[in-house]
Amino acid sequence: MLSHRASLDVSRALAQRIARLLAAHRVLIGTRRRRRVLGCFAQAVLLLRFMRQRAAVSDLARDSAISLSSAYRYLHEALDVIATQAPCLSTVITEAVRAGHEYLLLDGTLICTDRIHDAGPGTDRWYSGKHRRHGGNVQVICDPDGRPLWASPVEPGSTHDLTCARRHALPLLYPAARQGLPTLADKAYTGAGAGIHVPVRRPCGAQVLDATTRAWNSYVNSARAFVEHGIGHLKTRWRALTRVSLCPRRITAIMATALVLSTWENRY
Repeated sequence: MLSHRASLDVSRALAQRIARLLAAHRVLIGTRRRRRVLGCFAQAVLLLRFMRQRAAVSDLARDSAISLSSAYRYLHEALDVIATQAPCLSTVITEAVRAGHEYLLLDGTLICTDRIHDAGPGTDRWYSGKHRRHGGNVQVICDPDGRPLWASPVEPGSTHDLTCARRHALPLLYPAARQGLPTLADKAYTGAGAGIHVPVRRPCGAQVLDATTRAWNSYVNSARAFVEHGIGHLKTRWRALTRVSLCPRRITAIMATALVLSTWENRY
């Protein structure tokens, strides 16, 4: 067997912060000392390897000298602990209003999965016809600079962006718009309601948009480019989001963990 040294391109301060949260969680649930195979810092490294490198759980178990079932338990526990640190949408909106943001950016993304077949009434719910692959639909809200602020719970990939937004985001975005904080989105959210601004669709036939409407579309599309950049950064930085091999319902915790880790990294 060939062994080699490896490094992880995250700060030690980030791993230590995760380890402190895991230690507090163990105290909270009453874990006795020296009853765990892995210490808190080693569990934090296991989580970061999964998030940053998309390491297979079998590899994490082998490198940590623990069983596969223990590796899954450590991973799921760490994901749940960090995911609870993600802010709720009401807190995000309150802070955005306090910071004086002109608007928020809303967009959906598909987190790919494998080995999924959930047959509903005549359809495979986790299959996205738009992307032609299996995955989960997650709605993401960013600030005007493209920094991700909030991510919704996952919905099956066959669910339309507007439907997901109505379930998880729009009920709180409407009051925010009345406070002077509108939301910009793409054409998939046409008909979302007051305060959700989208580009105007091109008329059918040979009709063309007038200059004012074209200028509006250009403004919305140029502003929306930042939310796509923010989502792309999340998926590039935390490669676990490129394809999830865990239960697709775990995408909620993985996405929230990626959001929290990115926020912490930007503060260091």
